[in-house]
Amino acid sequence: MNNNTIVLTGGGTAGHVSLNEAIIPELIKKKYNIHYIGSYNGIEKTIIGERFPEIPYHPISNGKLRRYFSLKNLSDPFKVLYGTLQALSVLKKVKPSIVFSKGGFVSVPVVLAAKLANIPVVIHESDLTPGLANKIASSFAEHIFTVFEETIRHLPENKASSIGAILRPDLFQGNDKIAEQLTGFDATKETIIIMGGSQGSAKINDVIKQNIDQLTRRFQLIHLCGKGNKDEFLVGKPNYIAFEYVTTELPHLMKLSDYVISRAGSNSIFEFLELKKPMVLIPLSIQASRGDQVLNARYFEKKGFANVLEEENLTPNTFMDSINQMVNNKEDMIDRMFETNASKTPEQFVELLLTYKK
Repeated sequence: MNNNTIVLTGGGTAGHVSLNEAIIPELIKKKYNIHYIGSYNGIEKTIIGERFPEIPYHPISNGKLRRYFSLKNLSDPFKVLYGTLQALSVLKKVKPSIVFSKGGFVSVPVVLAAKLANIPVVIHESDLTPGLANKIASSFAEHIFTVFEETIRHLPENKASSIGAILRPDLFQGNDKIAEQLTGFDATKETIIIMGGSQGSAKINDVIKQNIDQLTRRFQLIHLCGKGNKDEFLVGKPNYIAFEYVTTELPHLMKLSDYVISRAGSNSIFEFLELKKPMVLIPLSIQASRGDQVLNARYFEKKGFANVLEEENLTPNTFMDSINQMVNNKEDMIDRMFETNASKTPEQFVELLLTYKK
């Protein structure tokens, strides 16, 4: 084992990569040799490649783990098996002292390979209930860190602990002037940032298009629309700008924004909470997901931090009603946000993580 080598894994969505993004600089400071195992074409490859080109990236095969019947369920176990053998080859070559997994389908073969190689695995679960990948992988993990106390009851006994959210320090280093340069907007005007997730949301994009004139009469709109989703009809509209995807620009865009409209991944919600941004959450529906975003959204709505608009109820009218309700409740939301502080820095998390290495 190499005590100064760590393998990170996680992917499929930006939420399964963001924590790894946050802790990599801390691991570099501690002079760790970092390797990343991800899928061949997942968003993790793009994010890690763009932000940390010096980190070796090892692509492996992975199958999707489904809770429903599909003919692909017959072939995907073989993909997972092949990915496990590929991951095992990487682990034997780099000899890490620990593997850290943020979840997603690609993490399962990596965790299985680490178990076969007798390398300790630590997992992080950020949703109220664990995803299927983390649920499977948790049986082979040394420890599972969770954001919510409630999540622990869904995991193996005596192997999980709740530590709150882990927030990136750079998120709080946004600059209005840089944001104005990026957008052409005026920092003194009310601005909404709209985030449909790393892949975008056709339904959210559509209601923005239908309400664009009404919205831009009152607000400046920063629209993170997803790869390949820029709408030519909206390009050049006053008080509107679209980005397919952002990385280092996000802190500046968040600094400029007064309100957030977003999907309901818990990492993102905690960031909005810490930045004191009133929010409308539009969770992925149960039909399109396992329902984790619906649970997240309801949890934060109950605490008074957000308004929730179910995707099934999303229309041009309900969209505008939710925005108006958020604006009217702005002060109350922000007051409640100042009463909570349940987060850790990446530096604190890395210290906890490394206690489990060999």
